[in-house]
Amino acid sequence: MTAHIVSDTAARPSAARDSTHPDFTARFWGVRGSIASPGPDTLRYGGNTPCIEVRCGGALLILDAGTGIRPLGEVLVRQGATDIDLLLTHSHLDHICGLPFFAPAFHAGSKLRISAGHLEPGRTIRSVLQCMMASPLFPVPVEIFRADCSFHDFVAGDTLHPKPGVAVRTGRLNHPDGATGYRVEFAGRSLCYVTDTEHPAEGRDAAVVELARGADLLIYDSTYTDAEYPAHAGWGHSTWQEALRVADAAGVGRAVIFHHDPKRTDDELDVIAAAAEAARPGTLVAREGMVLSP
Repeated sequence: MTAHIVSDTAARPSAARDSTHPDFTARFWGVRGSIASPGPDTLRYGGNTPCIEVRCGGALLILDAGTGIRPLGEVLVRQGATDIDLLLTHSHLDHICGLPFFAPAFHAGSKLRISAGHLEPGRTIRSVLQCMMASPLFPVPVEIFRADCSFHDFVAGDTLHPKPGVAVRTGRLNHPDGATGYRVEFAGRSLCYVTDTEHPAEGRDAAVVELARGADLLIYDSTYTDAEYPAHAGWGHSTWQEALRVADAAGVGRAVIFHHDPKRTDDELDVIAAAAEAARPGTLVAREGMVLSP
C-alpha cells in the first residue's frame, strides 16, 4: 500500500480532513537536522528542526520536539487539544530544544506524556530535560509546565500502546548517545520514523529493515548524499540514497527524505527530489506543511 499525499502546501489546521484516509495522517512541522536554518535559501522546504504531528483517529502523537513543535503548539492550543503523547527519538538539542516553547505544556488541564527509549540505566528523560531547562542554560525549570506532564522511559525494542488501537513498535538506532526508531501502526496501516541513524559500511542495517518491513511510509534520515557521507562517517547520520535502498529492502510503499543538512538549500533539495523520484518513483523530500496519509 502506498502513502497518500494530503497536502504539500503550508500547514493548515484542517488539511488532514481532505484525505481519503483522514483518520491517519502525518504533518511535518520541522524537517531540518542538527540546527535550525532560517533564511531565504530554506523558505520552501523549511528551516525548523524535527517535529512531526501524527493523528491516529482521535489520538495525537508527536514525534520529536525540535523547533517545529513551537508553531505546532500554537495550532493545538487553538484547536483545544488536551491529550498528547510526545515520543522522542533521542535527546540531542535539535530534537528537544522546542519543548520549552510548546504552548500546550503551559495549559492546566492538558495531559502531556513524554517518552524516550535511548537513555542508559540511571538516566531518565525527565532528568535530561531538567538539565536542559536549568540555570545557566535556561531561565525557568521544567516544573513551570502547568499541564499534567508525565515522563516515561522504555527500552528500545518495546512496543508501546499510547491509545486503544494504536501500537508503536520501537527499535534501536545507530547514533551517538543512542536513538530510537518508531513504527506507528493504526487501522491496518503503518508509518515508520527512522531518523538520526548511520547505516553500516556494508549492506543494510538489519534492525532498521525489520522495523520498516512492509510499512506504507518510511521517513528516513537523509542528512548526506552518498558522495558526502565518507567525510562524515561516524557522525550518526545516513544518506538519501540509503533511504531508497532501505525502502527497497523492506518493501516500503513510499520513502520520505528527512533531516536535511542545515546548509542544504532549497535548490539543492530540488535536485535531490528529482534524482530520488527518478530512482524510486513516489519518493518525497520532506518539507514543512506537507501532510501525508500512510
